[in-house]
Amino acid sequence: MSESPTPPSTPTTVRWAGGLVAFEGALAVVVAIVLVVRGLLGHDGEAANPYGTAAWFVILGGAVLAAGLALLRGRRWGRAIAVVAQLLLLPVVWSLLTDSHQPILGVLCAVIVVPALAFLFAGPTSRWMAQEYGGDTADRD
Repeated sequence: MSESPTPPSTPTTVRWAGGLVAFEGALAVVVAIVLVVRGLLGHDGEAANPYGTAAWFVILGGAVLAAGLALLRGRRWGRAIAVVAQLLLLPVVWSLLTDSHQPILGVLCAVIVVPALAFLFAGPTSRWMAQEYGGDTADRD
C-alpha cells in the first residue's frame, strides 16, 4: 500500500504555504534556465557570469522547490527551508518597494512572500509541527 501524497492530518495552511514556496522555487529554476540560454546565445557575459548565476539559482531554487513540494506532501522538514527562504526574501521585497524604485515587482513579491510566511507561522502549522515531537500545544500553559 502506498502512502497518500497529502496525509489527512496536514493542515490547509501547510498546503497553502507549500504551494507558494514551490512556486518560488520553480520560478528560480526557470530563471536559471533563462540565464543559461542567454549565456549560450552570448548575452549577459559582460556584467556577470550567467552560468555561475544560473548555478546559484538552481541550487537555492531547487532547495526551495523541494521544500515546497515536501510541505505539499505533508513532510515537516520542508518548513525550515521555507521559513529561511521567506525571511531572506523579506529584505528583497523591502528593497524593491523602496530603494530600487520597482514597486510593482515589490508588490508582486510581497503578495507571495508575506502570505507564505504567515501560513508557515499560523497556529495550525505550529501545532502540526509540534506533533512530530509528541507534544500537544493545547496542553501547555
